[in-house]
Parts: sequence; C-alpha cells; structure tokens
Amino acid sequence: MVMVAPVLATGLKEHLEDSGNGSVVLNLYHALSTRDVQVVNKLLAPDIEWWFHGPPSHQFMMQLLTGTDSISDSFQFVPHSIDAFGSTVIVEGCDQRRDISWIHAWTVNSHGIITQVREYFNTSLTVTRFAKSSTKPVSVATSLHCPSVWESTLSNRVGKSVPGLVLAI
Repeated sequence: MVMVAPVLATGLKEHLEDSGNGSVVLNLYHALSTRDVQVVNKLLAPDIEWWFHGPPSHQFMMQLLTGTDSISDSFQFVPHSIDAFGSTVIVEGCDQRRDISWIHAWTVNSHGIITQVREYFNTSLTVTRFAKSSTKPVSVATSLHCPSVWESTLSNRVGKSVPGLVLAI
C-alpha cells in the first residue's frame, strides 16, 4: 500500500504561509494520506500530464492515484521539504526503509487545479529559471541566463551517487 505521512501538514504548512499553490499541493498530500477521494478529484485535473523518471517499479504515486497499489508493495511518501516558484511546487522526500529518494514537481493553474506532475526517483534535481538576461540582440548561446532557484538535498542522505537532472521553469 502506498501511503502519505499525515504529519506533513504541521511542519511544512508554516513554510508556505503566502503560497497558494504550495497549499494546494499540501492539501493534495493530506487528502492522499486520509484517502479523501473527493478532495483528490477536486485538486487534480482529469487530464493531468504525468512525467516519470525512474525505474518502472517505482511508479508509486501512479499506483496510489489509480488504485493499483498493493499492501505487499508498501511505500510511504514522507515529504521533507516543499518550495513554490510561481505555478511550480517542488516536494522532496524519501522512504528511508527502502533507501529511495523522490522529488515531485507539481504545476498548479490559476484556478488551483494541479495540471502536471513530474516524478523523479533516486535522482538529484536542480531547478533553474529560464529567462533572457538582456534585451539586446545577442547570440542564443549568450542570451539566456538560467539561475538555480532550487536544488535537491536528499540524494546525499541515501548514501549513493545518483544521476543529476536540470528542470527549467
């Protein structure tokens, strides 16, 4: 059975006082932990776009949302951090019993509906903001500046080298 820790809302909610999109995602994790199907259906777009990076056997969130999880395949989503950048909300956590770290990058639209999720398992992730650095016409190679706005930390905890990816928002 895939589970979400119900205690996540207390420690992480204070971190997101002014973030409506972060609160939407926290509400989703809470609804998943309590198996509140009505709230989950209200928060997720029916045509949610799903990206997955990791072993096929690690598609735990999809198993949870589609009802195909089994008790013998118990996995716990325990978020350790949550950060919001406009419409993007990054949640990082791990299941220490299995030595698996995970990152979810959720996209929330202006109506408070989650329209996209990108899942990463046992992968280091750096999130950058993709923006032009100047209004002067210059070559493409020098016209873009991508500052890092977030970097995963849990990959160091799992005690092994993991591949690194960059997500541009």
